[in-house]
Amino acid sequence: MAKGKWAQGIRPRAFHWIIQDQLAICERPGGYGANHRRVRRQEEVIWIRENNFAYVVSLIPSDHNLHSYDEQGMPWKHWPFSPSLDLETALPQLYGEMQALLADGKKLLLHMEEVGDRMAGLMAGYLRWTGMIPETFDAIMVMERILGRQMGPVGRTIVTAAEQAQAQPACDA
Repeated sequence: MAKGKWAQGIRPRAFHWIIQDQLAICERPGGYGANHRRVRRQEEVIWIRENNFAYVVSLIPSDHNLHSYDEQGMPWKHWPFSPSLDLETALPQLYGEMQALLADGKKLLLHMEEVGDRMAGLMAGYLRWTGMIPETFDAIMVMERILGRQMGPVGRTIVTAAEQAQAQPACDA
């Protein structure tokens, strides 16, 4: 019986549903920095695959460990979201790609190194940009409830940029 349990993998750390059964976030599978473990990464990728995610989307700027998704038969996308990106240009493109995949019934799991302010701001911004939550303040509050912590200035800047980008058409990828 233990084999069956381990065959399902382990849930990634800091896993949160943003849109139930459609869009989720987590920290980088396997952890990051000194805490990164190859075996944990493998177990978490198995869990992602076994829970029927269409894609794991890496938002970290580097392409490290993307091969591990291939090794586990997990489709992936790499959408680098570096701190130096021009949010006015990047957000409509990234949100447009997310919206197209979700509208097509794809279940997505996005990750950065950690689930911090940048990820919180990006996800609250998405909820604001799509109009699911029409007010910026409310999008921030919803994300704070989901994550169980306050959003700092970096995240709030991203949400505000998403509000401004809302009127812009999505760019084709």
